[in-house]
Amino acid sequence: MEADMTCPQCGCEHVYPDGSLWNCPECGYEWNPQDSDGTTAGNMAEIRDTNGNILADGDSVTVIKDLKIKGASSVIKGGTKVRGIRLVDAADGHNIACRISGVGAINLKSEFVKKA
Repeated sequence: MEADMTCPQCGCEHVYPDGSLWNCPECGYEWNPQDSDGTTAGNMAEIRDTNGNILADGDSVTVIKDLKIKGASSVIKGGTKVRGIRLVDAADGHNIACRISGVGAINLKSEFVKKA
């Protein structure tokens, strides 16, 4: 199985295993070969905001309460609107990657945002 493994997204032959997932060094794609379609979108459970709305990549969300930033003296104020979120599958519960002006790139938990 490993000898004929290629990336389902770009067709690269230089893929390598990382635990149960396979990674492509050229395009950065990760997949589980045991899944029938080979996509990671099917692997992630639906990510929902605090009101139960399903979130998708590119959505805009609003932070619902003040969030302290670990290791910094700044705070993300409640009501801050975040545009163009990316959904990630993180083990620590931070399942939204985004960029907030004045703060920079940061990961958020979906339980602290609502869909805008």
